[in-house]
Amino acid sequence: MSFAVEETVPGRRGIGRALLADPMGLAGLVLVVVFLLMALLAPWIAPYDPIALDVKAKFQPPSAAHWAGTDHLGRDLLSRIIWGARLALGIAITSVGIAGAIGLVLGLIAGYGPRWLDSILVLIFDSMSSLPMIFFALAVITVLGPGTTTLIIVIVLVSFPAYARLIRTQTLALSGADFILAERAMGAGAGRIIFCHLLPNVVGPLVILICMDIPVVIMLEAGLSYLNLGVKPPSPSWGNILSEGYNALRQAPHVVVVAGVPLVLATLGFTFLGEGLRDVLDPRGAGRRWG
Repeated sequence: MSFAVEETVPGRRGIGRALLADPMGLAGLVLVVVFLLMALLAPWIAPYDPIALDVKAKFQPPSAAHWAGTDHLGRDLLSRIIWGARLALGIAITSVGIAGAIGLVLGLIAGYGPRWLDSILVLIFDSMSSLPMIFFALAVITVLGPGTTTLIIVIVLVSFPAYARLIRTQTLALSGADFILAERAMGAGAGRIIFCHLLPNVVGPLVILICMDIPVVIMLEAGLSYLNLGVKPPSPSWGNILSEGYNALRQAPHVVVVAGVPLVLATLGFTFLGEGLRDVLDPRGAGRRWG
């Protein structure tokens, strides 16, 4: 007998309808879908090559030829923003996905494993979480050198302890639930309990946290790239565009505006979507517990 599957599936079928019925969740979903489509279709929808130089056309304001204007090297800003979305979302989704997977595995082990192993893992989580994020990122970048791969490593190392602690807390809370005790009484093994009952219940809060962390990661990537410690030029990173625009703020203020708008919209989109998912997926918010 499986209590988790019978009660979880109907809830999942209603997630889409509940999310669409929430104005904030719907707005976030629309923004996220727009950015995802922008990233996926960048080679086809970008009007120009994002790194093609045309110095004679530098610092042109928005026009029919260049809808978002050009930068200090005459590169089309709209094309760079579109390709920047591909880069930003690629780094963010890859890094938080890896961090989420690591946190999920370690959190389940800590919450359902032996107490001595739990103590060791919690010590590791606390030690990693106690390090200031920016200083830790700068230290790793100093050792490994700036670049996309280094940036992903930094984000994974910074993020997974929080995910693991969340999963551990959820696992500990569910371990004493009636349906888990019933499964144990019927002779279910640890593997069945973890994969069939604990995992479906802890994934929801993890998805919410990951969704709300994506804009933080995007901002971190943009900030480090702004300091020339992240994605290397001439790659069209939003942080690089913002840095180049700041250096020419008096001459071409439109560059900073163009670079700042997608950062703000991406942050709002993923935050609103995370809030909407929390209302839908949080068992306590829904008035019942999955399982």
